Amino acid sequence: MIPARLSALRALMQQHGVTACIVPGTDPHASEYMAAHWTEMSWITGFLGETGTAVITLDEALLWTDSRYYLQAEAELQGTTVTLMRESDIDCPTIPEWLLSSLSPIANSQSPKVAVNPEMYSVNGYRALKAELAEGNIELVSIDLISPLWTEGRPAIPTSLLYEYEEKYTGESVSSKLTRVRQALQDRRCDALVISALDEIGWLLNIRGKDVDYTPCLISYVVVEMERCTIFVAPSKLDDAARAYLRRINVSVCDYEQVFLYLQQLSATAVMYDGGKVNEALFEAINPSVKTVNVSPSPVLKMQSVKNEVELQGERIAMRKDAVALTRFFYWLENDSQLAATDSGLNEISIAEKLGSFRAMGENYTDDSFCTIAGWKGNGAIVHYHAMPEECATIEGEGVLLLDSGGQYLDGTTDITRTIWVGNPANIPAEVKRDYTAVLKGHIALARARFPKGTRGNQLDVLARQFLWQEGMTYGHGTGHGVGHFMGCHEGPQNIRTDNNPNPLQVGNICSDEPGLYRANEYGIRIENLIAVRECTNLGAHATGETFLEFETLTLCYYDTNMIDMSRMTAQEIVWINAYHEWVYAEISPLLSDKEAQFLKEKCRAL
Repeated sequence: MIPARLSALRALMQQHGVTACIVPGTDPHASEYMAAHWTEMSWITGFLGETGTAVITLDEALLWTDSRYYLQAEAELQGTTVTLMRESDIDCPTIPEWLLSSLSPIANSQSPKVAVNPEMYSVNGYRALKAELAEGNIELVSIDLISPLWTEGRPAIPTSLLYEYEEKYTGESVSSKLTRVRQALQDRRCDALVISALDEIGWLLNIRGKDVDYTPCLISYVVVEMERCTIFVAPSKLDDAARAYLRRINVSVCDYEQVFLYLQQLSATAVMYDGGKVNEALFEAINPSVKTVNVSPSPVLKMQSVKNEVELQGERIAMRKDAVALTRFFYWLENDSQLAATDSGLNEISIAEKLGSFRAMGENYTDDSFCTIAGWKGNGAIVHYHAMPEECATIEGEGVLLLDSGGQYLDGTTDITRTIWVGNPANIPAEVKRDYTAVLKGHIALARARFPKGTRGNQLDVLARQFLWQEGMTYGHGTGHGVGHFMGCHEGPQNIRTDNNPNPLQVGNICSDEPGLYRANEYGIRIENLIAVRECTNLGAHATGETFLEFETLTLCYYDTNMIDMSRMTAQEIVWINAYHEWVYAEISPLLSDKEAQFLKEKCRAL
């Protein structure tokens, strides 16, 4: 099947005079999770992993993916003639490097042509690739070569209904948001804004949908002008209630595909777009007589990242529901799961499903916010581990269990990681306690941080890493990502990581606090809470007058104190944990059964 598809693609490439074709695992909206309709990379290679990019030439086919997917790719690429390129390996060339070294001038010294579907590349990504290839006199051309071939069995674009996300949850009207966006346009002397990111559209228009896994968004585009706002969406997504809502908020409706014609005919003076999100096809459609202004991040993303008090209160409500689910799950795991039985039948997938069932009992729960990571022993050392039925680990014996999960509630979005010891606490190895404690100390240090207004996340990142670094240990992922409000679990522009990010932390930002440590084939440790930026109000008598910020911890769930090496803890850290556990018990115990409350009381006992 795959060889036949590759042959058909190569024939089409020859018709267009194309030497190579790049097929990325992306969609036109730069989505973290995308609809099956756009899984072009999987269709042409047979690889079903979430991350990968294919390159097809007239005589070769290659797939680039990272180390998380090596085993999966090796199995799925068998018999396809597609070669795996292990991009996490130091000696693996990047795609531009490979193309520059592999493509030679064709007849009459003409430049080789590399084709990409411009809908699948952001403007910034397209420009960067074009510039790199130009160094070797290779031409990048915008041609969709997959759609003409993938005509049978291609999933349709999802058709979930658009629904209003009520102001009692959002805390701000669409009119107010549009006023702010138009002011941002005026500030940059622009009079139109093109929006393709689904989370930004959902936030701006107070709408949600079910088109994408784990993220309650709706496939659409939006163009904001000074006197008009238009959503481009399939008519099948609009029932009478949705149409009435859009009329009420004065938003015009056009068909999804009409966005290209609309941009061609746009009579604006200057159009703003986020080149990191807006795809190249949209950019190429903009009336060439109109000035374009590339602003990244989009003013909409900046606005949505600053949560108002209604949104923050919703997050606090969601955290309580999440904490109830987690406490009930851990109670079940320790007391009712028959984990100690010789053949309990429990594995990484079944416990993730059980946790999901407890979450689903919460009021206003709609979905998980991402695929739960349940990593038993060595699997926990794979940072973005995803258990598969054929390779799923059985939970048996004693060891470290890493559980990273989250929920979507109408009230808000949650994301939490807890690492626990399964078995007799007396058998916890000293090195596990040492590692867990170093991670926990960094987690606490970041949560307790105070910092002047204007501080960026990369300036705080070392607080979470310092205790690991002192002992020659580290982790490769970021310490904190932004989190949306009943929207994407991963949201910018702010983050907390070593990479330089020019966007400072602002009051109302929500971030994760999740340092970790990973021992290959042994165990992984990660501890994660969500924290919100707020202004300090009690700096003390010696403050110099500048505005200082701090974090409010939102997550409510106990830590496994059996894994702590108390000899490594300071008095201040112990006070912090005791206060945290006292708060957790006070908030959550009234919502539990007597047995569950007693269980939580024991877990929250003072150190």
